[in-house]
Amino acid sequence: METIEWSDFDKVELRVGTIIEVEDFPKARKPAFILKVDFGDEIGIKKSSAQITDLYQKEALIGTQVLGVVNFPSKQIGPIRSECLVTGFYRDDGAVVLARPDSPVPNGAKLG
Repeated sequence: METIEWSDFDKVELRVGTIIEVEDFPKARKPAFILKVDFGDEIGIKKSSAQITDLYQKEALIGTQVLGVVNFPSKQIGPIRSECLVTGFYRDDGAVVLARPDSPVPNGAKLG
């Protein structure tokens, strides 16, 4: 494992956002959803492709708060531009468990 400086970590904008829209992403190579996440007034709404279909249903994701990296450059994923990275943890079976706060916090709050 590589050691980093605090200043390296401080560059990463890990923010809380609320999922406001979920669409199927049939053109993705692996099963995925397209998420729209509201990161508050300062950052706004960002789109992301998320391979979370194993454990989550579209309807249940609406209103869920998640942790996302909002300062990566956008990335072309098939026909969409992913504007943030919604974070999660891989289980042994390959399913992704979302990283999210256990109590509500304001959209845009920074992990620190």
